[in-house]
Amino acid sequence: MDFVEIAGTVAESVVDGPGIRFVIFTQGCPHRCKGCHNPHTWMPGGGRMVNIDDLFRQVAANPLLKGVTLSGGEPFEQAVPLARLARQVRLMGKDVISYTGYTWEYLLEHPDDHRRFGELLEVTDYLVDGPFVEELKDLKLPFRGSANQRIIDVQMSKGLAVPVTAYWG
Repeated sequence: MDFVEIAGTVAESVVDGPGIRFVIFTQGCPHRCKGCHNPHTWMPGGGRMVNIDDLFRQVAANPLLKGVTLSGGEPFEQAVPLARLARQVRLMGKDVISYTGYTWEYLLEHPDDHRRFGELLEVTDYLVDGPFVEELKDLKLPFRGSANQRIIDVQMSKGLAVPVTAYWG
């Protein structure tokens, strides 16, 4: 059994990616961005441990969901159990969005990091990358908080030097 530490979930969200989404807010984040929307998720050990299979059952119970959004905290700090969940979600025909304070380039350069970033990146459909930068905050941007953050179509970007940017307007 795989477990993940989470701060909480939202059963149906329309603000964390396109369509109706099940959102998992992971616990623990090394980035600690100034002006972060979720500073209560920074401290590892401050959330609760949840079985990945229990989260999957919640997702599977709602046929209205377009997919799952992994937010934080920092999902890539718990890449292995979240990758297992993401694989199950994608087998259902739903998509996976991962938010991260890491950049696309950093994740690609460190796939075999001890947290095994590559496992989660492999099963992510869309990545919202980069730290939140308070000075670049823009409330008009769809599904992200600051102008430096990109929405990347991960599956289309495999093997490319420059990622394919998705637009959800």
